[in-house]
Amino acid sequence: MRKFGLIGYPLGHSFSRKYFQEKFERENLSDCTYDNYPVTSLGQLPDLLHYYGIEGLNVTIPYKTAVIRFLDEIDPEARAVGAVNVLKIKNTVTGKRVIGFNSDITGIRDTLEPVIGKKKISALVLGTGGSSKAVCHVLESAGIKYMLVSRSAKEGCLTYPELSADILEGWKLIINTTPLGMYPDIETKPDIPYDLLGRQHILFDLVYNPEITAFLQMGTDRGCTTLSGLKMLYSQAEKSWEIWNNDSL
Repeated sequence: MRKFGLIGYPLGHSFSRKYFQEKFERENLSDCTYDNYPVTSLGQLPDLLHYYGIEGLNVTIPYKTAVIRFLDEIDPEARAVGAVNVLKIKNTVTGKRVIGFNSDITGIRDTLEPVIGKKKISALVLGTGGSSKAVCHVLESAGIKYMLVSRSAKEGCLTYPELSADILEGWKLIINTTPLGMYPDIETKPDIPYDLLGRQHILFDLVYNPEITAFLQMGTDRGCTTLSGLKMLYSQAEKSWEIWNNDSL
């Protein structure tokens, strides 16, 4: 039996297990399983890999950055981002070798490109965690100017109270990389001045459960274009599967 799964904590919000279970059934992959492993500390990772015979793992909140120190090798693009959400575990003559990748990059790019195209646009990236790093990497690769927004004052970041009418006028793509609005806390949302949003704005939420978050609903109510995190989930999941099944990686 080929074993795959998801590590993070908590995992009640995640659709990954459901996605892969349905994929395995649809594609008659009866020798594959995908399970949730809600680890409260990454110190549990070595035992998890040793005892469960896992081939591949997805990594979610809050471990996308911290997991790097447990790797034997990291893909160059994931290293450039500074965050990992895919682990490939290879058996070698000297033992297990853990390699880190970032499939969020693919998911973000696949979600944004059809909407942004070659538009000249600037982005506000809400949050500074592991997912934010992948978003910034994609924006940089596409030549899109961006500014990070944080709850606390940090060098090179705006704070939420600093989001003025002038800033919202000039920065029309707003990407939520925080867990605000994620199930079960579906009423929460980033503290931005929603009354300043209009049809010229594009809101992208990496949260996918619920599909329409409070953040996206506020945008819809004001005529914004909105992008759910579900497309990103599906795209990054397929990229994960490609990584796990590519013997050359």
